[in-house]
Amino acid sequence: MSNPARVLVVDDSATMRGLITAVLNSDPEVNVVGQAGDAMEARAAIKQLNPDVVTLDIEMPNMNGLEFLDKIMKLRPMPVIMVSTMTHRGAEATLAALEIGAFDCVGKPVPGDSRPFGDLAEKVKAAARSQHRYQAVAKATQAAPAPANDFKVGRKIVAIGSSTGGVEALITVLQKFPRNCPPTVITQHMPPTFTKSFAERLNRLCAPVVEEATDGARLEIGKIYLAPGGDRHLQVVNASAPSCRLVDRPPVNGHRPSVDVLFDSVAELAGRNAVGVILTGMGRDGASGLLKMRHAGARTLGQNEKTSVVYGMPRVAHELGAVEQQLPLGSIGEEILKLTAARKEGIE
Repeated sequence: MSNPARVLVVDDSATMRGLITAVLNSDPEVNVVGQAGDAMEARAAIKQLNPDVVTLDIEMPNMNGLEFLDKIMKLRPMPVIMVSTMTHRGAEATLAALEIGAFDCVGKPVPGDSRPFGDLAEKVKAAARSQHRYQAVAKATQAAPAPANDFKVGRKIVAIGSSTGGVEALITVLQKFPRNCPPTVITQHMPPTFTKSFAERLNRLCAPVVEEATDGARLEIGKIYLAPGGDRHLQVVNASAPSCRLVDRPPVNGHRPSVDVLFDSVAELAGRNAVGVILTGMGRDGASGLLKMRHAGARTLGQNEKTSVVYGMPRVAHELGAVEQQLPLGSIGEEILKLTAARKEGIE
């Protein structure tokens, strides 16, 4: 990036504003141009300073962060990174913010954190470079069920990987799925306390059952399994009765859970009887795993640049030759269903 990313820090705590500012200004490619303690101050600062990115607290006086974010996205769409407490309540609010159009989220630090705010500076730089645009998530619609015998466990497994921008992207894709969708496993980069809330939210918005993956859970038609955030990776194992396995291994590509670990296991287990999908996200996690899936005979899809919040993971996958088809986000759900319809594939 030629010029430093210009950031406005919004938080009702002066201490927290100072901490965020110190973390961001320690990166030479980021410049905090202003601070605000509430929505009124933030609105004036946005008009005056025209920042590239805003970091926004959720809990604020007068107007909370969600209300203010909604106004920003309707009146002056721009990349906003939510700074949230890592609690269940904070997770629910942050997920709502990501649906409204926030670029990404980071957790507020807790005692003992070795890296307060994690990779906030990297997310700010990605936000400043991004093509992010506000897109309201469509209201949940009940998908019409497909014929019950279209999908067969063990014949077609869907594996999806996503990161920054993945909340909106996954909702868009999964809302196309019928109640009896093919068994689907997902790794989305997300803090530990957020994945359970996200699975619950997806379960409310989508026709199939969506749940946080548990060790040993059997893959079933009509179920979607989301990798829990935290200290384990999600794999799919056992060819005779495909199941989830949560494994304690070091981070891969800086992530745990890692999309590559999931895709590698699906390539080995299912081969040509799988569909791999890589969606919006920073970095390269999932690209090599998707290539392994394609080499094993799986069908592979990638989100295109125009509809990606961050064209990182899908770009690397495309450049490696891992992506069979690049598609706009709105077309991916339907294409997955076409590729997993057993009768259309001639699989009996």
